[in-house]
Amino acid sequence: MDLFDAQATSRQLDLAGRWLRSFGEGYYTIGSAGHEGNAAVAAALRATDPALLHYRSGAFYCVRAAQAAGWTPADRPEADRPEADRDEAYRDGADWPSGERPEADQPLGERFDAERFDAERSDVGRFDAERGGIDRPAAADGSVEAAPADPDGPGDGSVPDAADPGEPTGGAGSAVDRPIHPGYAEAARDVLRGMVASSSEPLAGGRHKVFGRADLAVVPTTSTIASHLPRAVGMGLAVERLRRLETSGRRDGVPASGGGGATHTSWPPDAIVVCSFGDASVNHASATAAFNTAGWYDHTGLRIPVLFVCEDNGLGISVRSPKGWVETTLRSKPGVRYFSADGGDLPRAYEAAAEAAAWVRRHRRPAVLHLSTVRLMGHAGADAETAYRSPGEIAADLARDPLTATARLLVGAGLATGEELLARYDEIGWQVRRIAEEVLDEPKLTAPADVVAPLAPRRPARVARAVADAAARAGGPGTAARTEAFGGKPPELTGPLTLAQSINAALADGMLDHPQMAVFGEDVGAKGGVYGVTKGLRDRFGVARVFDTLLDETSILGLGLGAGLAGMLPVPEIQYLAYLHNAEDQLRGEAATMQFFTQGAFRNPMVVRVAGLAYQEGFGGHFHNDNSVAVLRDVPGLVIAVPARPDDAAPMLRTCLASAAVDGSVCVFLEPIALYHTRDLYADGDGEWLSRYAEPGAWTGGHVPIGRARVYGVGSAEDVTIITFGNGVPMSLRAAATLADEGIGTRVVDLRWLSPLPVADVIREAAATGRVLVVDETRRSGGVGEGVIAALVDAGYVGAARRVAGVDSFVPLGPAARQVLVSEEAITQGARTLLAR
Repeated sequence: MDLFDAQATSRQLDLAGRWLRSFGEGYYTIGSAGHEGNAAVAAALRATDPALLHYRSGAFYCVRAAQAAGWTPADRPEADRPEADRDEAYRDGADWPSGERPEADQPLGERFDAERFDAERSDVGRFDAERGGIDRPAAADGSVEAAPADPDGPGDGSVPDAADPGEPTGGAGSAVDRPIHPGYAEAARDVLRGMVASSSEPLAGGRHKVFGRADLAVVPTTSTIASHLPRAVGMGLAVERLRRLETSGRRDGVPASGGGGATHTSWPPDAIVVCSFGDASVNHASATAAFNTAGWYDHTGLRIPVLFVCEDNGLGISVRSPKGWVETTLRSKPGVRYFSADGGDLPRAYEAAAEAAAWVRRHRRPAVLHLSTVRLMGHAGADAETAYRSPGEIAADLARDPLTATARLLVGAGLATGEELLARYDEIGWQVRRIAEEVLDEPKLTAPADVVAPLAPRRPARVARAVADAAARAGGPGTAARTEAFGGKPPELTGPLTLAQSINAALADGMLDHPQMAVFGEDVGAKGGVYGVTKGLRDRFGVARVFDTLLDETSILGLGLGAGLAGMLPVPEIQYLAYLHNAEDQLRGEAATMQFFTQGAFRNPMVVRVAGLAYQEGFGGHFHNDNSVAVLRDVPGLVIAVPARPDDAAPMLRTCLASAAVDGSVCVFLEPIALYHTRDLYADGDGEWLSRYAEPGAWTGGHVPIGRARVYGVGSAEDVTIITFGNGVPMSLRAAATLADEGIGTRVVDLRWLSPLPVADVIREAAATGRVLVVDETRRSGGVGEGVIAALVDAGYVGAARRVAGVDSFVPLGPAARQVLVSEEAITQGARTLLAR
């Protein structure tokens, strides 16, 4: 009966969404009608199993809310019996030995007699929008009008009173007399608040309609198709790693987290991750990446406890999934165990979900549950499905309505009569209606500042404090461990370092200070990175913290997203900037939106290292010399750091790590490839581009806050201001030296941060000379220079301004690259032209 209530609540929420939309107060009508069988999946899991749910998960969410409030099935024949490992012998639907098949238990101990029910199943009416309680008026005395029979429904549109005269029926003391669980009303209020964009909605606060709440361990997902699956794999990998780390820590007396690390999640060590999606999503590149990554790691022996749930209604809006395609696809995934069930058959769905969850929990390996469903009431409120579906097809789906299937089961088992279930359904409808009317009057977001408040919190004082604390640990109690990690000679004692060497040392210091930090990506382990930036880290910190991934950027970022959410501090590497474009949605749609859609209840701190920009002499072409960063600067809240000098790289990386740990920031650390091993600035052998690594005692004084520029004065520094970044910094400094020989004083401003731009520093330095030359190594259209010029205009700058930027072109191979990239000569000439005005 409890699962029937969850299914009915979900259905009434769909109807409420249509009702709200009918008078312009509802903004989301994609419903769960036909997918209510996922209530059985929720019942088979634990309330502490993190769940990433797709948008047809109303019944699952209702059950999870009730579970969190203390409701659990009376017994879990598979999920909590690790000794019953029957799945090894009876997998993929194989027959159970006679008398041994576990029965699915209806919540509160009411056993479903599925075999008798199958034999006695009879025709029932359907619960559709026309007869749902939400739209029926109340009489003056408060009573509810009886629902008329549905003339289009099968039979007479009624639920049978009872299946067997010899069986007990409903009535006084029957299951139907039990009160509806208050958790369902709480879940309904959450969902309805999302539909009306109420700022009181507990997670997104009116920014989006999501299924999610931190106390329910339900992680919200975006509307991007299948984009949450790579994150689920990352969560599974992180949950298992943290479980092993905690076990090791308890054995060795070492805490699993410490230092300046991110907050650890409260998920229990044996938790499994559940991730649901629709059948059409099977075809999406993100889903392919997630399944492939889960299978790849399983093949290597790493454990990823993830249960994928594919809810298959056969349609992607109007596009049909070819018959048998989804099953064939899911069965063929290597390393991913396959389970299946009919989502319209609640006992069987519960059995299959319990068996699948038990297998994943016991073996810590990935599996997929293929749940067949139907889609009722169209894709969304505005979807006229009669344009692409025949009446017969729609009627066939109505006949498989999971809600009426559960009603048949209850009637057939003698637990209720048809009239009692209709009355209960209507009562739930009126409860949902009352809640919908209440949330209509709740406030909405009305100010830009309120909308963006949770997007990317910045607490610079706390970040600075975290850097100072790290310095105190490195120079105090961590001195011996640090010295040992660096082979007896810390980097500050090794002499001047290149950019690559400085980043390597800062990564090592970060690993020492953040026990849950992990560095991973293509070739970062044994090889130490294609440019040697991660050289030696695996040997120092082990393969659990520094490891190679498969060659797929979507999966690399997905691992980072899940790891951050699980309490780790991930530092994934994207080998080249051009490769990032394969996976941008993992940053835009998933990483950057998490705090925005959860008001900080969930975070995915991450520092993504990306080797990029151009000017690699004698190597590459556009894939290894990519200068396109516009797509990154367009992502709200994303931090983009571009260190040019070794003595900036280390403190900027420390700032990013601290910001990720303290504020949950998502940072992109864009490393100019051409400057990795640069040693000289003005002449061969001058060593002017090398810098000494700061000892821990100097970290606090050398802290580089997010959004602060660095300024170089050349000559009098009074005539022109050059604003640049990355490779533009050494080129501009050389150009400034040439100009100084001509008596022209220059200020060279290294932005260091492309997002947020150091606007205050830019305005100050521009006003100091009244002449600004923006040197932008990215493209003229959509490049960084556009943002700098716009910032100057917005601030009321009235001086002269000019741009030198890359050509709107891909970077060609060989010497031809010089024709489309900024040169020192162009910078020098641009400054002269500016001064000649």
